[in-house]
Amino acid sequence: MDKPQSNVNASVSAGAIRDHRRQWRDCLYVYPVLSRRARGLSVGININPDKRCNFGCLYCQVDRHVPRNLGHVDLDTLAAELEIALSAAAGGRIWDERRFAKVPAAMRRFNDIAFSGDGEPTARPDFDRAVLVAAEAKAAAHLADVKIVIITNSTCLHSPQMARALPILDASNGEIWAKLDAGTQERFEAVNRPRPARRLADIVSGITAVARGRAVVIQTLFFRIDGHGPGRAEIAAYTARLREILDGGGQIKLVQLHTIARSPMSPSARALPDNELDNIAKAVRQAVPKVNVEAYYGTDARPQRL
Repeated sequence: MDKPQSNVNASVSAGAIRDHRRQWRDCLYVYPVLSRRARGLSVGININPDKRCNFGCLYCQVDRHVPRNLGHVDLDTLAAELEIALSAAAGGRIWDERRFAKVPAAMRRFNDIAFSGDGEPTARPDFDRAVLVAAEAKAAAHLADVKIVIITNSTCLHSPQMARALPILDASNGEIWAKLDAGTQERFEAVNRPRPARRLADIVSGITAVARGRAVVIQTLFFRIDGHGPGRAEIAAYTARLREILDGGGQIKLVQLHTIARSPMSPSARALPDNELDNIAKAVRQAVPKVNVEAYYGTDARPQRL
């Protein structure tokens, strides 16, 4: 089977794809990046600049040994930064900046505003207020076709702040990209290293609950740990989790299968070769044939400490 077009590295500068620095101009929270998943520009929102996260994922590239004393998020500042970034993106001025100057015409499209960053955005009690700021900024810029994407590790999908945010998302072309990196509790603990301890069953339950009201994107990152990739039993358990979501009334718009594309902090985590990721994608397509599956391949990324 030919590799899907989601492997955009052949047509786009690998440097542009790898450059996910969460710093743009003098902004504290907003950072435009070229996203291979979005196949265009994504305006990121980092409401976890203190680098606190309830996961310690083995593949994470964020250096949490260098804390930032930015625990409070000023929503007025966030709104002002979004206004600047959305204007630059929608007006095309962003492509004049050195970081984006070599991006080819096919990728010069503004796809989304994405909550992602140095921690889990939905864990913040004021998460819904930040989503409202993004929705109002998008509306003021007349960007109805631009999505608001929540990239989440799926730990807080049952939370009050998420319940308050869902109506805002649903009214603002919103989409949830939910992390599911494992099929077994053992792999979940090894890969995501939750803190405090959590059950994978609760993660799946949370995804199922939100997916009953809207189709979600499942994001999964498979990789080698100390030279060993996920075996057949793990992949079978993973596809069983996907079926559990579907059998529970959840809607899955897309499954994104990734491997490591930027150097992680842990030396034990390494990208899967393309053929291994292809074999996993084939197994997932066979197990859930009615769900779209895309694979995103690794790159020879240089270390990038965020």
